[in-house]
Amino acid sequence: MGNILSVNISEKKGEKKHNISACRAIINQGFENDAHIGMAIRQISLLASESIEKIRQKGLNVNYGDFAENLTTQGIELYTLPVGTKLKAGHDVLLEVTQIGKTCLTPCAIYHAVGDCVMPKEGIFVRVLSEGTISVGDEIKILK
Repeated sequence: MGNILSVNISEKKGEKKHNISACRAIINQGFENDAHIGMAIRQISLLASESIEKIRQKGLNVNYGDFAENLTTQGIELYTLPVGTKLKAGHDVLLEVTQIGKTCLTPCAIYHAVGDCVMPKEGIFVRVLSEGTISVGDEIKILK
């Protein structure tokens, strides 16, 4: 079991996301008002704070949302979850892992600064199976 540390959205693709404390997840769409809403497979992105800490250890001051992740979590090694794993976030939201990592077509500013980025290897993507609001402080757990 883990926790949600940050709930992040952005108005435009390709920019850092900002923490809005809570957001509604919409079935087969993603987060309400997020630039990436409506994507088929990559509806909501997650990155663990433990992964972000790896970049901080390289000397870069990065914050939650800087990797364009929608949810920053703690306590679950996200990138080890198999595709198809179901997660419950908050009270109502059921998510399904659809992709582990991603291919970056052009290296981001983080990669240029420290020669590495964790999102392509350790970020995950999910689709929304049931609607509800996800808030900072909510639990996120793996369903068996």
